[in-house]
Amino acid sequence: MKRIVKLATVALLTIGSFSVAQAQKVAHISVDSLISIMPESKVAEGVIMKHQKELEGQVATMQTELQTKYEKYMAEGATMSDLIKASKEKELQDLKNRVDEFTQQARQDLQNKQQELSRPIYDKARKAIEMVAKENGYKYVLDTSTGVVIYSEPTEDILPLVKKKLDTMPAAVIPGAQPKPNTPNGNGGVVSPKPKPAGTK
Repeated sequence: MKRIVKLATVALLTIGSFSVAQAQKVAHISVDSLISIMPESKVAEGVIMKHQKELEGQVATMQTELQTKYEKYMAEGATMSDLIKASKEKELQDLKNRVDEFTQQARQDLQNKQQELSRPIYDKARKAIEMVAKENGYKYVLDTSTGVVIYSEPTEDILPLVKKKLDTMPAAVIPGAQPKPNTPNGNGGVVSPKPKPAGTK
């Protein structure tokens, strides 16, 4: 008899879980794969490649100038006076610093350009995902390329309830930290000093 009751309970729980899963439909999608097949992505890629080539061309021009001046300095350095030699060395160092600074700025500029061009594509993709989710009754949509929820129906913020619950729980034990007397604990009260054994002062 007990076995039959147990089996019946398991069956009811299974059916209940299935019903909840059906009531809260969950879907998934790889946003990266979606973005890769969007025509706008190829357009953006073309713009990025063109911009990258322009930056690389400018860096190459500056590096060629630096190399040419360095070779000339090496060829004529032995015949230069100390003053002219020092001036040429400073000129080379300044030019090298400008090349390094521009190269770093170019990397940042390229990254900013990629983000600028990607934003409208991702916005369009996200809007399409939300529309499909609403049309098909999906409560949540997970992005398998990042593992995050990219769509969910509006829900109630339970922060106040969880905060209230925290006030009824013991304080978390932090390794290496000692509780101070008369300081608030997780129960909303105070941590009192331990009572001294009888007969001690």
